[in-house]
Amino acid sequence: MVTKKYKNWNEIKTNDSWALFKIMGEFVQGYERMSEIGPCVSIFGSARLKPEHKYYKLAISIAQKIVDHGYGVITGGGPGIMEAGNKGAHLAGGTSVGLNIELPFEQHDNPYIDRDKNLNFDYFFVRKVMFVKYAQGFVVMPGGIGTLDELFEAITLIQTKKIDKFPIILVGTEYWSGLLDWIKETMVERNETVSVGDLDLIHLVDTEEEVLAILDEFYNQFDLSPNF
Repeated sequence: MVTKKYKNWNEIKTNDSWALFKIMGEFVQGYERMSEIGPCVSIFGSARLKPEHKYYKLAISIAQKIVDHGYGVITGGGPGIMEAGNKGAHLAGGTSVGLNIELPFEQHDNPYIDRDKNLNFDYFFVRKVMFVKYAQGFVVMPGGIGTLDELFEAITLIQTKKIDKFPIILVGTEYWSGLLDWIKETMVERNETVSVGDLDLIHLVDTEEEVLAILDEFYNQFDLSPNF
């Protein structure tokens, strides 16, 4: 029995149809502008970490070294780790991309994004496509639910061969090791809901040197190109 009442069901369906044009517009704008940025690495992490936090400082250093090795940096464009990633890219004189989305209490543009590379999205799923399609790797700093969403989206797409493999690097052993242990013990060994080989997609590191070593090793074997 349907208990929720709608004033005009046909109007709701019509509004859904018109929303398709807005979604298409976001994809077109994203593809056109992101296709010009060159090879980049996406940096993810919490919007809540302040400049004095050790992972904020580490994200700046990682982003600087990423630029020094010939990549640009893509972030979600907001504060916290996103700001740190863009700041590092900016300080190193490299490409600094921000994929912004309006969120309550957290999201606002940070000042370190290149003016012509600051994109705004209304739809999470469109924004996530841009992260995956135009990144040559994911550097995942400590973060919350949104960071986990982006992490597992990438793992799922690679595992199911919807996109080609690229490096997924978790930074912070103390933060991520519990999650990886749970995946290994509960999902792989105890219940066999994940294959042990799926863990090979993930690297766990603590320093910027380790991040760059993984990226360089991978792209000594594979070409830089969009992921699908």
